Amino acid sequence: MLYPRSLGMSKRTSVLQGTLDLLVLSTLNRGALHGFGIVQRIQQDSDDLLRVEEGSLYPALHRLEQAGFLESGWRESETGRRARYYSLTARGQQQLAVELEAWERVSQGVARVLRLA
Repeated sequence: MLYPRSLGMSKRTSVLQGTLDLLVLSTLNRGALHGFGIVQRIQQDSDDLLRVEEGSLYPALHRLEQAGFLESGWRESETGRRARYYSLTARGQQQLAVELEAWERVSQGVARVLRLA
């Protein structure tokens, strides 16, 4: 699962379904990475506010690859070990645009509801 690191709260809550796919596509839009690299990049880019569990990441990567949004191949990592690297396909870039547009609509709706509270 993808968890936001709560500020001052001990419980973790899952983020909206589909957010992980969006974050993976967005992260890989900047270049190919192996699974652990994706986890690290999301955590780093969110200033340590988001954590992705590897147990959720790999099924998402497989699903995105099966859908034709990602391609993968084996190569040597920066530590000298073999790792499977994932990269966006042209279809994945199109899907990223679709997902970003959907995210904008959802986040605007949530913002409207919160303003009324």
